[in-house]
Amino acid sequence: MDKKLLSVAGTLVAILVIVMGAVLVVGNMLGNENFQTGENPVLRFVFVAIGLLIAFAVYYFTKENKIWEVETRHVVYMAIGAALYALFSYLFNGTVFVIPSLSQVSLRPAIAIPMFFGYTFGPVVGFFAGAVGNMFGDALTGFGLSPQWSIGNGLVGFISGMVFLFKDKKKSMDTVLYVSGALALLAAVLFFLNQSMPNMLFYDVENGIFGDQQISIFAGISIVIGFVLVLAVRFGFAKNEDIAAAVTWASLGNLLGIGFAAISDIWINGFSLTATIVGQFLPAAGPNLIFAAVLVPMLVLAYAAVQRQSGR
Repeated sequence: MDKKLLSVAGTLVAILVIVMGAVLVVGNMLGNENFQTGENPVLRFVFVAIGLLIAFAVYYFTKENKIWEVETRHVVYMAIGAALYALFSYLFNGTVFVIPSLSQVSLRPAIAIPMFFGYTFGPVVGFFAGAVGNMFGDALTGFGLSPQWSIGNGLVGFISGMVFLFKDKKKSMDTVLYVSGALALLAAVLFFLNQSMPNMLFYDVENGIFGDQQISIFAGISIVIGFVLVLAVRFGFAKNEDIAAAVTWASLGNLLGIGFAAISDIWINGFSLTATIVGQFLPAAGPNLIFAAVLVPMLVLAYAAVQRQSGR
């Protein structure tokens, strides 16, 4: 059997086993509340399966490309990426930097990790780092697991590495910018048309209770600010194609991956399309775009420096 097929399919199955094992064994059998899901666990895993099938479909139709080769070093990168994402997600999650949203959303600069790992080491590594890292990061916060959101984070890393599927990197970046810009604009318009969206689950850190605030103006405009910063990096670093491509594709990965997770809650939690876009997608994806534009270039430059010092 094709080695690449075994590697990609094996990684996706491993992600499914880890997620299901965490919920079914640690969460249910051992009674650890940090590894338990909310309502509709079956539907949550339906969307986990859908996310994994999307990734496999992308592989299947581009299987001749070298980016699907997974060697021992890639497995090591998967573990490192997942561990780093889990750790830093925990440090910046929970009640540290929380913003008003329809559900529990916090600022997560650690999102730059699966973006960077996906771009640098390939989409399979990015998927694993994002999905598994997010799952354990969420468990560490004590708010329980949302497996479909972990898969959404996996898709962020996965799409960030898809740039190498295209021979013309510059042309692909331009196309990605058009798509990302259209998605960001649509989401921002929805926000300004629905600024009074009720917020059911914003955590009031001061009083230690779940409070009641409207979606913040920062959540609404952050996606526009983030996209402008992505544009600035794309053209400001035009001579450094690695930085420009990493940030551009990370922006698309963020919008599509977080969008996948947010839209799944239409069925899982009964939110309307407007509610989940304004109340969940914007507070999560908007700040993520800002972090992509600011932090991903730093990681790319740092890695390049390490590569030069090691003579690679």
